[in-house]
Amino acid sequence: MLIGIAGGTGSGKTTVAERIRDIISGKHSVIMMQQDSYYKDHSDIPLKERERINYDHPDSIDIELLIEHLKSLVKGIPVNVPVYDFTTHTRKKETKRELPGDIIIIEGILIFTNKELRDLFDYKIFVDTPDDIRFIRRLQRDIVERDRTVDSVIQQYLNTVRPMHIEFVEPSKQFADIIIPEGGFNKNAIDVISSSIFHILKRGL
Repeated sequence: MLIGIAGGTGSGKTTVAERIRDIISGKHSVIMMQQDSYYKDHSDIPLKERERINYDHPDSIDIELLIEHLKSLVKGIPVNVPVYDFTTHTRKKETKRELPGDIIIIEGILIFTNKELRDLFDYKIFVDTPDDIRFIRRLQRDIVERDRTVDSVIQQYLNTVRPMHIEFVEPSKQFADIIIPEGGFNKNAIDVISSSIFHILKRGL
């Protein structure tokens, strides 16, 4: 079973994915994947140019490779997932070996914007969180985990993150099977989704 979890930056997609995994992993093997692993490699251009790339546009993602990997995992074939370095905007030489599982959960802001990718999902979830909360979470994450300055995070948010959210991410909400307000803190929604997943698996899709 392939589950897609979309939503804006800082919406709580990873938290939702982890809570669903924690509930259903006792009876089924669960794989967790992220769209961010599939950013295109830009090691062939200078760092200054890499920093000017719009990483919130669908074209920044290697959709073809992501689709290929998901199709392989569904068929029971292991894949080598890229490891992306967000400080240099390049892929590392090493990859992460991902083995097939009963349930594959992938999360990312743009995974519902591509029809071919979207059509692969058995279950589509959109995490809907207020803009101010998302921005604060993005700011904290990029400073702590990606070695960014406050000013650079703010400029990127204003120049690309917010415009791309309005143009691509928010409209993709229409393709979701279910929308979760407040992300992973919405326990009732998580319980309902997990019960639904159990029912679908029991039914054998």
